[in-house]
This record gives sequence, structure tokens and C-alpha cells, in this order.
Amino acid sequence: MFGFLKKPKAAEKVVVRRTIEPSPSYNIPIALLGIAALSAYEGNAVAAGLMGILGVFLAIQASRVRFRFEDDALEVLIGESNEKTENKFVGGENRWKYDTFVNWEFWWPAFPVLVYFKEMQTKPEGQIHFFPIIFNGKQLYDVMSERCGTSQNSGKR
Repeated sequence: MFGFLKKPKAAEKVVVRRTIEPSPSYNIPIALLGIAALSAYEGNAVAAGLMGILGVFLAIQASRVRFRFEDDALEVLIGESNEKTENKFVGGENRWKYDTFVNWEFWWPAFPVLVYFKEMQTKPEGQIHFFPIIFNGKQLYDVMSERCGTSQNSGKR
């Protein structure tokens, strides 16, 4: 009768996961600068120069680039103001929904250097992304496992 005798439906509980930004890590830049110093000590100027430039570049990037794991998507932000940027290689936002991830992996899990993931949002056939791990590796691994599912090497850290 007029709807007031109906039992109210139980409100659906919506769980929203908190946003996580893994802290920066300078492990890889420091390792590269150490290799540069050893190369310079051994007289290999070319290797010293290349490793030194790469080490400095990654140290700067570690202070500028952020991975923001939101409730439903991973977003890459640049700079102090967390600028949203367009992907310079394939176009579009640097933001990917977790449900479009096909797979992901760390190279090498014991000393993570690169994170790889493939997603189907950018291109129907899939788009591969590689990023140097300039973030806290454990935080990054844990949040990727939680939000993107397990990888082939899950549990082998």
C-alpha cells in the first residue's frame, strides 16, 4: 500500500580503498652511481659517464614521479603539483584501470629494478609499460598485488 509498508532494502555497503602513493626510493640511482664511481676508478670513462648520467636522471625522477594507486586505477603523476600528463609514447592519460591489466611483473623480485605491466585500456591488443622502480619496492609490490592480482613471481620476493 503506497510503499510505506514495504521493508526498506538494506543499504549496499560500498568499500572504497584508500589512495596509496609508494614512497620514493633511491636504491637504483645509488647503485648506478656506485657503478659509475667504480668504473671511473678502473679508468673506464665511457661506462662511468653512462652510469653516472643514468643514476642522476633516475635520482631526479625519483623525486618527481609518483605512482598513485586510487580505488579503481593506477595513475602516474609528475612534479610537485602532481601534474596529470599525457603519455608521450601512445597518447592518452597516464591512468589505467586495474580491471584492464592483463599481467604485471617485477624484474628482479629480490632487488627490484623494473616493473612491467600490460593493460588493454590503451590499445585493444594490449599495451606494455616498463618503469624503473624508483619507489619503495615492498610498498609497490604489496599494492600491486592487492589491486592488480598476483603476478607469476608472487611470493618469491
